[in-house]
Amino acid sequence: MSDKTTAAPDRSEAPASAYSWYVLGVLVVVYILNFIDRQILAILAVDIKRDLDLTDGQLGFLGGAAFAVFYALFGVPLGRLADRWHRVRLLTIGLVLWSTMTALSGLARNYVSLSLARMGVGVGEATASPTAYSLISDYFPSRQRATALAVYSSGLYIGGGVSLLIGAKISKVWDAAYPGGGIGGLVGWQAAFMAVGLPGVLLAIWVASLREPVRQPDAASGTRHPLVDFFIDLSMLLPPLTLVHAAMRGWTAALVNVAVAAAMTGFALVMIKLTGNVPQWSAIGFGYYAVFSWASTLRRHDPATFKLIWGTPAFICTALGYGLVSLGAYALAFWSAPYAETVLKLPKDELAFVLGGCGAASGFLGVILGGRMSDWLRQRNPSGRILVIMFGILAPIIPIWIGFTTQSAVLFYVMNFLAGMFAATALGAAAATTQDLVLPRMRGTATASFFLATTLVGLGLGPYMVGAISDVSGSLQIGVLSLIGVAPISLALLIYAYRSLPKAEATIAERAAAASAV
Repeated sequence: MSDKTTAAPDRSEAPASAYSWYVLGVLVVVYILNFIDRQILAILAVDIKRDLDLTDGQLGFLGGAAFAVFYALFGVPLGRLADRWHRVRLLTIGLVLWSTMTALSGLARNYVSLSLARMGVGVGEATASPTAYSLISDYFPSRQRATALAVYSSGLYIGGGVSLLIGAKISKVWDAAYPGGGIGGLVGWQAAFMAVGLPGVLLAIWVASLREPVRQPDAASGTRHPLVDFFIDLSMLLPPLTLVHAAMRGWTAALVNVAVAAAMTGFALVMIKLTGNVPQWSAIGFGYYAVFSWASTLRRHDPATFKLIWGTPAFICTALGYGLVSLGAYALAFWSAPYAETVLKLPKDELAFVLGGCGAASGFLGVILGGRMSDWLRQRNPSGRILVIMFGILAPIIPIWIGFTTQSAVLFYVMNFLAGMFAATALGAAAATTQDLVLPRMRGTATASFFLATTLVGLGLGPYMVGAISDVSGSLQIGVLSLIGVAPISLALLIYAYRSLPKAEATIAERAAAASAV
């Protein structure tokens, strides 16, 4: 792989170069494949459940926490690695890993092997956004950054929509051609996994040809190799090594760590007793404890980074506020098709085509328009981007209510389109805001921290919350409409972020220096 570098553009005035836009285009293609590999499980779920004899709980774990927890947790050390290592090389390795694990999902013969493959997909995909966000932030000036990040994020919606079409088509064609199983006894859903996984290995060659931009001048230097720091960071997340790190900070820190571990264990046990879902709450409890352990250790090893991320209320409120936007978006993406199929009695082929196409189009339009609007507002108001995130949580309320109370298929599709488009406007604004609140050398870590909220809150809880409320109420409609209840919480967090952001951004260097000096 090439070690070529290119000088980073002047962040203050110079517009992005043609090569910057070319790099962005390649990253969008990677992100599209990222979400195809991630989301294709949804359209194949019924066949997988039948062939592997799974329960709904097991299927929900495969589609949510099995991926989300490993994606979120490995994103932390990988984000830190992206801050110090060759980002193009890291992205290339990650692409090969998650594509290979997606293909291996097609060879799964039981719940355990498919679970391990999905965990591997999560680990590999954790390299994508920290490296991409960091590269984009170096290739684009601040005044164009939200737009560039929004263009990149469009791959999320395109990939998510295309995955429904590709998965349904490949599975149907394969099963029609080989009713008893094809080569090696593979059935349609297995062929679909392999068909979308293997091209990623070839795409990695293209990614490896990209030039690595020179780091911004404040990039941290260290005596250890970045990969050594990666394994140290990883150990901060994995019990019982988390206790070792806590003990190194003193007995008080060790006792606090044990207390948090006990609290998370107790929380998980209570939720398991209430819901009966062991994998879901075991994974969530472990994930939250691991995040606490990592943040506590980060405070000792890199106090400046800790201060600008975990010690900055504007950052935390932006990430959590948007995390609740993503909770609704992930839940709608997962449950719209089952709802329409079971409640509105719409055919699966029609749903894959219409919802897939609408999801790709609405997400693309929303994220691009939101990115452009947030950049425009940012030039006029230091907190302008937060207004776009607020729009992303409030605007979908009416479309969700109408869409999931109507009996009209056309109105359902239109409202689903609008809800998806409105929610998508928030992503570029939120991502750019978190990047603006840290020093350039911290961008990978900031991205990983941002995705902890979108993944452990959004993906980890959103689809499950709707299903759990549906089980309790006996109505999937009530489950989906319950998503509206998160809007006031998100809005309160974003109002605080709006008020505190200008001062936080204006004092970045000062607060980082003060934290390092302690």
